[in-house]
Amino acid sequence: MYKLLLCWRYLRTRTIALVCIVSVTLGVATMIVVNSVMAGFTHEMQARLNGMLGDLIFESRSMDGAADADAHMRRIRELAGGDIEGMSPTVHVPALMYLDVGGQLLTRQVTLVGIDSDTYASVSQFGEYLQHPANRSGLGFDLRDRGYDVVDHQADDPARVKERTAMREAGWGYRRMKHLMRQQNEEHRRRLAAAGGAAAPQSAGPTLQDPFAAAAPPAPEEGETFDPSREQHTGIVVGIGLCGFRAADGSDQFVALPGDDVRVSFPKASLPPEAISEFYTIVDFYESKMNEYDSSFAFVPLQQLQRSRGMIDPQTGVGKFTSIQIKLRPGVAADAVRDRIRDAFPAQLYMVSTWRDKQGPLLAAVQMETAVLNVLLFMIIAVAGFGILAIFFMIVVEKTRDIGILKSLGASGNGVMGIFLGYGLSLGIVGSGVGLVLGLAFVARINEIADLLGRLTGQPVFDPSVYYFYRIPTMVVPFTVGWIVMGAVAIAVLASVLPARRAARLHPVQALRYE
Repeated sequence: MYKLLLCWRYLRTRTIALVCIVSVTLGVATMIVVNSVMAGFTHEMQARLNGMLGDLIFESRSMDGAADADAHMRRIRELAGGDIEGMSPTVHVPALMYLDVGGQLLTRQVTLVGIDSDTYASVSQFGEYLQHPANRSGLGFDLRDRGYDVVDHQADDPARVKERTAMREAGWGYRRMKHLMRQQNEEHRRRLAAAGGAAAPQSAGPTLQDPFAAAAPPAPEEGETFDPSREQHTGIVVGIGLCGFRAADGSDQFVALPGDDVRVSFPKASLPPEAISEFYTIVDFYESKMNEYDSSFAFVPLQQLQRSRGMIDPQTGVGKFTSIQIKLRPGVAADAVRDRIRDAFPAQLYMVSTWRDKQGPLLAAVQMETAVLNVLLFMIIAVAGFGILAIFFMIVVEKTRDIGILKSLGASGNGVMGIFLGYGLSLGIVGSGVGLVLGLAFVARINEIADLLGRLTGQPVFDPSVYYFYRIPTMVVPFTVGWIVMGAVAIAVLASVLPARRAARLHPVQALRYE
């Protein structure tokens, strides 16, 4: 009993104990925060990459593609048996997209992806990232009449996301307004010309100067839906980062909305290569929360892109593809299926890889960074352990006479040793416990803290243009938190072993005579 009383008295009254507790607390809290951020980053990145790429990717090495996707998919099903849940052919081609912004052309480099709307959602999470609820339940390239999300429907805390007011009028309503402005602009020019003026100045009358006016399709009447057979432009789904940006006040601003027309230039599948341009109508935004994808991908109907690029055989009507995304059933080993498919197709013409193979260097870099950070941060707790070691030696020297009195009263060497080991254990438990609470609280409010630091320093702490995500992702792993706390307690106890042994070996008479 006397051991517990002495441990509690030293822990409660000695200021030096507070120093030990603070050192352990900071080390534990830092490790919890860093591991939670890295675990969240890794988990979100893997989930989104897997959702974007599918489990397996079967690719043609030629940018012009390979013929007959159906025949290839039948062969893949024969090889994989019942392991495949879904497949979808796609066409990828580098392109330039031109946006009309106040009469000026804004050029964006994009990857134009032709997808089959009936099968693409079965191999990816593409539908979950669309901004119109009707498109999320069933992907289509039809322009909708309003109903687009005016807040971020994927945000962890929607209350902190500012409303995207521009999205309220997106769709046919916005398109009708643009058409009316074009008509007013043309009427204003005709009146000036009739009055002897050369042209309307930009500051007079309606200011819309639309370089796409000649190619713009007529707006439908009220209640009409998007009809590709009548309309001049095919629908296109673009990454939200291509048409929007985050303003200084945190709100989302847009240079184009669903209902606007864009011009896309890309090479034909011919020799010599020939650049062609097509007009498309934006029908929805795609927001995966990965800045690299949201600012570089645009999706169009597969057959439309195949016709534009000349990838359909005029005699057979069979189109070409550049890749086939494959979704495997849960629990199936992707590497084994990959190897079977890879062995059956000539390596000179095709590539078969898992989504991890595609992003292997990135995933390996994240894992290595996490391991290095854990080693460095664990050294911080080790430094705290050396501090406890030094402090305990000082306490043993300071309390030599008290140790002699305890031993003369009948305390054994093990009993004296238990006092210091218990003292080290109590320091480790209290320090780790406070660090655990502090670290979890920091993780829960890490985005608010990052925003505050950004306002104080004038620079963003977490820049989406540098990292993959718009917000700092976190994930608390109980096992990781457990070994951090147990490791800190073990270091505190181990640091007290040598001082405790020295105190236990003191002879009572020599200890009482100690000056």
